[in-house]
Amino acid sequence: MDKNVGVIGAGTMGWGIAQVFAAAGYHVDLCDIELSFAEKGKEAMAVSLKKLVDRGKIASDVAEEILSNVTPCEIDSISPCGLIVEAVFEDITVKKALFQKLEQLLPSHTVFATNTSALSITELASCLHDPTRFVGMHFFNPAAIMKLVEVISGAQTRADVTDKVVAIAEDIGKVPVKVDEAAGFVVNRILVPMINEAAGVLADGVSTAEEIDLAMKLGANHPIGPLALGDLIGLDVCLAIMETLHSESGDDKYRSHPLLKKMVRAKTLGRKTKKGFFEY
Repeated sequence: MDKNVGVIGAGTMGWGIAQVFAAAGYHVDLCDIELSFAEKGKEAMAVSLKKLVDRGKIASDVAEEILSNVTPCEIDSISPCGLIVEAVFEDITVKKALFQKLEQLLPSHTVFATNTSALSITELASCLHDPTRFVGMHFFNPAAIMKLVEVISGAQTRADVTDKVVAIAEDIGKVPVKVDEAAGFVVNRILVPMINEAAGVLADGVSTAEEIDLAMKLGANHPIGPLALGDLIGLDVCLAIMETLHSESGDDKYRSHPLLKKMVRAKTLGRKTKKGFFEY
């Protein structure tokens, strides 16, 4: 198994995914449009690993080994590798342009995977000369902790490519679930409409944000309430997923609630802006 991986996008999901691969002994090129962005991603990873060391979860030499397996770089400087995992923001035009560039830079055996939350794998793959080597590899936040990886096959994804990514997911300690492409895949098709509905319950004045989340934690045995979960995911990401579900299905049950739209327009996006349904 090729132990060289490229992760494109050094934001929270990107460096988290890079950490997962590095902890499993892979060499990871953590890439972004500028070297400084990639370096900041590795710095954030170092802070995260130090917290684990301080809490006695891992030894300091293990943290150092993980960091040594990660090389920050610009996209143009990426090394040949067997797998690319793209984790840039949810803009299909940006993602397509990126994969077209990567197809020119990397060998024909490289598998292209996207960490998209809901966008069409088939549509993304259509930008490539060889769409059969394109697949979804959807990690969940925080990537280092959450065990699930959705492995999504598009219309043209080869079976051996899907099987290879399933094997890689298992090799890095994750639990893969195979998914045939559909809007929102499995988890977000169920989960994000629940967050959207919780926003509606709040907007209708049925209960407070704190009590809505408490009710779902105690009544449905959820470890975190839907509004706090929306804040963790990012309300802009939740809105993008709802809009994709609505446009792909044509079903009005997936309409975004006006409160969710208003909060995104106000840039109160959750934890990453220190304010969403709750303050941080």
